[in-house]
Amino acid sequence: MPRVSQDHLDARRRQILDGARVCFARYGYEAATVRRLEETIGLSRGAIFHHFKDKESLFLALAEDDAARMADVVAEQGLVQVMRDLLAGDSAHPPDWLGTRLEVSRRLRTDPDFRARWAERSRQLTTATRQRLLRQRQAGKLRDDIDVDVLTSFLELVLEGLVSHLAMGLPADDLGPVLDLVEETVRRRHTAA
Repeated sequence: MPRVSQDHLDARRRQILDGARVCFARYGYEAATVRRLEETIGLSRGAIFHHFKDKESLFLALAEDDAARMADVVAEQGLVQVMRDLLAGDSAHPPDWLGTRLEVSRRLRTDPDFRARWAERSRQLTTATRQRLLRQRQAGKLRDDIDVDVLTSFLELVLEGLVSHLAMGLPADDLGPVLDLVEETVRRRHTAA
């Protein structure tokens, strides 16, 4: 049997994740049957589950992949930039990412086993946001009258509110100034001399 290169395995894994993102966003976790996953991804169940133990492992890997992408943006540009990308449609998979994010939220509410497994993986975005804020504070760009953990929670709540707003299909064209306000709220206030 010929050996498969790591590049080929990585490309196949990426194909599975990208297709699964579309399937879960379109049908939700419960209705994303193995047959629908096969059709959307374009691979057999054997090929899909060679890379992932089961449907839940695939979904967790997908959610973790999205969280890692967001954490990369946060580390470089901040959590507000993630929100700006969502509004502009500049994230890698905006509608599909949103669907996955909503499905994660639903499962966190309704599935204790999923909640326990996700807790291990979800710290990445919080950690990236907190570290970015600490760097901004050290550079003198972040307000110092509020604890970094409080600012982290504030930004995460705004993100969740934006996700809910987008999920409800509400207009988002005028939210740029709102994100400007959020960004200004966490910046250091400069007093006039």
